[in-house]
Amino acid sequence: MALPMHLHAREEKEEKGPRPHSDRLWYRQPAQEWVEALPVGNGRIGAMVFGGIGTERLQLNEDTLWSGGPYDPVNPRANAALPEVRRLIEAGDYAAAQELANAELIATPASQMAYQTMGDLMLTIGSGETDDAQDYERDLNLDSAIASTRFTVGGVHYTRQIIASPHHQVLAIHITADQPTALNLKAALLTPHKASWRVENGEIHLIGHNGDGPDTPGALRFSTRVAAIPEGGALAVRDNALVLEGASSVTLFIAMATSYRRFDDPEGDPKAVTARQIHNARNISFAEMAQRTAYEHRRLYRRVSLDLGTDAAASLPTDERLRRNESSPSASLAALYFQYGRYLLIASSRPGSQPANLQGIWNESVNPPWGSKYTININTEMNYWPAEITGLGECVAPLVEMVRDLAVTGTRTARSMYGARGWVAHHNTDLWRATAPIDGAQWGLWPMGGAWLCTHLWDHYDYHRDAAFLKDIYPLLRGSALFFLDTLQRDSTSGTLVTNPSISPENCHHGEIAVCAGPAMDRQILRDLFDQTSRAAELLNVDADLAAQWRAARSQLAPDQIGQAGQLQEWLEDWDLTAPEPHHRHVSHLYGLYPSHQISLDSTPELAQAARTSLIMRGDESTGWATAWRANLWARLREGDHAHAILHYLLGRERTYPNMFDAHPPFQIDGNFGGTAAIAEMLMQNHGDTIRLLPALPSAWPEGAIKGLRARGRCKVDIAWKNGALVNATILSDVPGHKTIQWGSGERVIELVAGRPTIVTGPDFS
Repeated sequence: MALPMHLHAREEKEEKGPRPHSDRLWYRQPAQEWVEALPVGNGRIGAMVFGGIGTERLQLNEDTLWSGGPYDPVNPRANAALPEVRRLIEAGDYAAAQELANAELIATPASQMAYQTMGDLMLTIGSGETDDAQDYERDLNLDSAIASTRFTVGGVHYTRQIIASPHHQVLAIHITADQPTALNLKAALLTPHKASWRVENGEIHLIGHNGDGPDTPGALRFSTRVAAIPEGGALAVRDNALVLEGASSVTLFIAMATSYRRFDDPEGDPKAVTARQIHNARNISFAEMAQRTAYEHRRLYRRVSLDLGTDAAASLPTDERLRRNESSPSASLAALYFQYGRYLLIASSRPGSQPANLQGIWNESVNPPWGSKYTININTEMNYWPAEITGLGECVAPLVEMVRDLAVTGTRTARSMYGARGWVAHHNTDLWRATAPIDGAQWGLWPMGGAWLCTHLWDHYDYHRDAAFLKDIYPLLRGSALFFLDTLQRDSTSGTLVTNPSISPENCHHGEIAVCAGPAMDRQILRDLFDQTSRAAELLNVDADLAAQWRAARSQLAPDQIGQAGQLQEWLEDWDLTAPEPHHRHVSHLYGLYPSHQISLDSTPELAQAARTSLIMRGDESTGWATAWRANLWARLREGDHAHAILHYLLGRERTYPNMFDAHPPFQIDGNFGGTAAIAEMLMQNHGDTIRLLPALPSAWPEGAIKGLRARGRCKVDIAWKNGALVNATILSDVPGHKTIQWGSGERVIELVAGRPTIVTGPDFS
């Protein structure tokens, strides 16, 4: 399915010319650890580049190499036990309800499949010696998507460049020596999987099988091929390795594929896929492939630029900049972090690929932390927070396709587990689109994962206003909303509609007890789901009766409540002060403030103040992604210096690795994406037809400019400021309409003419 392009054709013409760029990560030494290596990717395949001298390691990933195979994990006893679990929760016997839920409702198996590494390409250069290396430098150019390594050994200068081609679907490595016949190289493939090596047409061909999952045998076959195109020298294959002697340069192509075709079909032909990819790659030079890769990357990457000024540390290697930033916050480093997040999303989520998982696309393990799955009670959603506002709408396409799959498997879960119409997904899913609750009731008994994902589908429509896209995704919204019409329960005390059973992710209210009815986050997500689905039905002129039912159900959800400490209550009951983790990483009950717009300083000031109190109670410092969420929340409250202080902590050594990957710890990519979203949120906020300029500009960024941000309704926004005040903003749309522009305490309504920029200045709000 193609996502709408709208402004993009015009932008490609505008962005073709070269422009100066400092958007790069660079270092004076090779990576010693995985979190020092540099990532390249084309959405489907990726590599971590270590930049070694005598020995180079490229850790390889293909986004469909997961453990296990198709499976249906719904517990066959769940439907019969569900009424009793609900009764126990209604009676306030939460411990008994959780015990019964663990025994009867949790999936079989109780855990899901894991994203797995393909293995490593190991390169030995010359004798493998590194002692006399000089003039060493490695970098990742975020603008051209090229990772490079340069050094001199024995008087010979070597250059190595690595790209992930989105068009040819291969990794390409170009290695040169500045003296003829000086390049000697050995290339070998390693894998932790059951595999065999073959030599075919001068290529290494690795054929293997994925690992088994919990109670689920591996069903995937994979193929990895490496081919070499040398200039000069002699190429041979010895001991399942490519050996090159006496060359001046060589280009290596790496193709990877699995037999995965769909969540219920692992019967593809990966050998045919990789053979075709290598054949096509052989017909193009590295220079041409790199040029095309850069063009395709820049078509997305260059839509947004951010200038927060420069500073003395900007010329230093990235690891040194990160160290200095701890004592002296660098605005230019924040700008680099913003663009790095955009780079990572482009590299790990493109049309035709899988969505970005907990580690994007980069993972060196067969059993990574949390399976490197799709955790859909925050982490997957956070991955896509920066997509629309920073001009990367196409990167949402894999998420849309995953929701389409989940609606199929989730229909089965809704029917078998709940006896309900529509579809449901709980707090985690995987390549096989499992939708039943896993990991135990304390973590998994949360039926809102699919509903939250649906809000991203609506957001994509709202930014692009494409009626064909809305018609296409409406059945997904409709199915999710139908599920809750059938499963919401009437609370006997308040008379409101509540989810039962549920939890507030991943928090407990008494000891280790998490199960409850109607937590705040559920109600807030349902308000968005019912509102957006009924609006979609109205726009499409369908399902008038259902839309009325969704609006009625929305009106019967319990309102957000303020507790005894002035905090926004996380649960229906005022349990926040006695909850066992007062600084819990999740701030689920603040969904209504961000990413939703239900709570705001303007429309619900008392609830906004209660949310602020909750934030203070939780504290600013948490795990990587949780810290990033807090930065977004403080930005939504328009407290720029507070948001900046949290961002500064996020960029510290406790939360950012030397390669600028987020440290949960360990690595989770959602913190990177959440940090990028927070910077955008500090500079512009938009909801409906209102655009707020510089809502949370920190004093640390007194002067700057951002170009290309997106606002809802197909708008492009450029902003410049000086001395902390707006200089001007340019708003451009390809459709006519009106927008309310806010800055400070001022407001101005503008009429947009399609294709004609409208400029507002600081004095316009005086």
